[in-house]
Amino acid sequence: MWRSKAESAPAARSFREALCRPTVAVIAEIKRRSPSKGSINPDMDAALRARQYAESSAAAISVLTEPDRFGGSMTDLSDVVAAVSVPVLRKDFIVAAVQLYEARARGASAALLIVRALPFEALLELHDTGSRIGLELLVEIRDAAELSIALGIGAAIIGVNSRNLESLVIEPGVIERVVPLIPRSIVAVAESGMASRSDVQHAASTGADAVLIGSAVSAVADPRAAVRSFADIFVERDARPD
Repeated sequence: MWRSKAESAPAARSFREALCRPTVAVIAEIKRRSPSKGSINPDMDAALRARQYAESSAAAISVLTEPDRFGGSMTDLSDVVAAVSVPVLRKDFIVAAVQLYEARARGASAALLIVRALPFEALLELHDTGSRIGLELLVEIRDAAELSIALGIGAAIIGVNSRNLESLVIEPGVIERVVPLIPRSIVAVAESGMASRSDVQHAASTGADAVLIGSAVSAVADPRAAVRSFADIFVERDARPD
């Protein structure tokens, strides 16, 4: 069912294109809780929060759809897609093609694939499946070896996650080491650990085209102000190779 709906779904707005701007592109996340922080905003209205993000220059919205650890749902994804015109990313532990089909059928522009979480053949197959149905993939890495894998499967959008998914600890220096290795033809996204304007400025100084921010915008009473505070920072693209 989901495959046929995905294959016949109307084209979604390009996630990649939305992240290409002179200033850092903010991917603002709908995040009710997390394994590392616990409860963040358990009663959040996903559609309302997404509209607030979009009204404040967010380039895209990330929706956590994993229910047990993050308090998300596929209903959140559908509600957010219906509420905003900016691209929407399904963020989850994607391990099967049906998850990509459902995301695309519900109107998502993109989905997350984590290199560390998948065998190479499965990663390649899921990347190819998403591309075939018009779903863009944010391929998440944490080091230079995983960058080689992401480039090898043809990733056009690469996220660098500072959080160690095994220990849940933010590891200093990951963004500084890895983002400058990503060719400028690839959209580079810095993920995790950013809570202030100076954090985002630092990510932009390494050449990150975009930042994915969850807790810092999900927890605050004024999400519009939070997103605006990050969205006018210029990116140092010369920090990365041609």
